Amino acid sequence: MSYASRLEARIAKEATVAIVRFALIEDGDRIMVGLSGGKDSWTLMQILDVLRRRAPIVFSLVGVHIDSGDDGDSQDRIAAACAARGWECRIERTTIRRTMDGLLEPGETPCSLCARLRRGALYRVADEVGATKIALGHHADDFIETLLLNLCFEGSLRAMPARLAADDGRHVVIRPLVQVAEEDCRAYAQASGLPIVKPACPAATDGSLERHRVKQLLADLERDHPGVRRSMIRALGNVHPGHLLDGRVRASAPSRRGPTADAGRRAAVPQAPARLAGSSGP
Repeated sequence: MSYASRLEARIAKEATVAIVRFALIEDGDRIMVGLSGGKDSWTLMQILDVLRRRAPIVFSLVGVHIDSGDDGDSQDRIAAACAARGWECRIERTTIRRTMDGLLEPGETPCSLCARLRRGALYRVADEVGATKIALGHHADDFIETLLLNLCFEGSLRAMPARLAADDGRHVVIRPLVQVAEEDCRAYAQASGLPIVKPACPAATDGSLERHRVKQLLADLERDHPGVRRSMIRALGNVHPGHLLDGRVRASAPSRRGPTADAGRRAAVPQAPARLAGSSGP
């Protein structure tokens, strides 16, 4: 079974590397994909379906779209696109927008509250559809932007994990596109003829928000220094805690690099028992 394009092959390879490295998908999993209708979630859904058909393990997919209550006809377009491709899909209608309107103060940014409410809805639906994992379409640029947002505006040095177990232990969130560039998601979704649904939330297009400023900063850096994004995503997996200023962290090894340090770093990388794509994988 060949890939539809060189772009699809590249994205599939990058997703497979992340899935194996962080043990994101296991035999028998039922993966619930959060489908916003944007380029990222569509890319995730289609690439996981491509890998599912090639994999030496068995797992299933179900796409779930959380309708906040102001999505217009987007849910119908998402459902139709899934049906045309034979993908299981569920549209979950909620009153998130109405709830937010009653809780937010004038001028308050809605993003954090919206994320919490949508996450709660995803967890609830995951239980209802019997999902073992919840897959979200965060790509490499999202990880980098989150790192810079926390660094510049929150005073913390953190991004997002590729695999996250919820506090209650019942839900596991995975992000298989951690190695995939945003521009590749955009090109792949367009080439695949997937219907890109623009977000109804006005905050998504508010250029004054910090995330948009960080996005522009990264674009400027990449233009002047090609490869900056790749370097930054590699840095998230090459951390030296002893060289930071957190007093709770104590260096566990000498600062100079050597065979022992390299071996320890390799041993810290999770390994899955089998390649997702099989012997002829990406």
